[in-house]
Amino acid sequence: MATWNDVRRIALSLPGTSEESSREHAAWLVNKKFFVWERPLRKSDLAVLGNKAPKGPILGIRTADLEMKDVLLASDPKVFFTIPHFDGYPAVLVRLDKIGTKKLKDAIVEAWLARAGKRAVAEYLRESGR
Repeated sequence: MATWNDVRRIALSLPGTSEESSREHAAWLVNKKFFVWERPLRKSDLAVLGNKAPKGPILGIRTADLEMKDVLLASDPKVFFTIPHFDGYPAVLVRLDKIGTKKLKDAIVEAWLARAGKRAVAEYLRESGR
């Protein structure tokens, strides 16, 4: 089970990342673009999800594109989910209390790669051996 401290540690370990507050919730940015953010469910989300609405902390994660969004959603529906508000938008929601730290790190790094600049991505990939 991952925590907000894990999210913070992983996100801030990536080059050029900053932490800000958006709507009184934590958000992590690179190149002034969100790549992960705290995203509690809103009343409208709860109304749509009904009894299927998850409890616990929810993390928003940007994906490279809609195809990657679909891959994540299919990979582990107990962890990754979406809401109508995200239809057509390359991002997923994550049940933070259902994801392990390894899978969380992989998802955060992929989100960072999707939003960071080309040079930063190339350098990161070279240094990390990916």
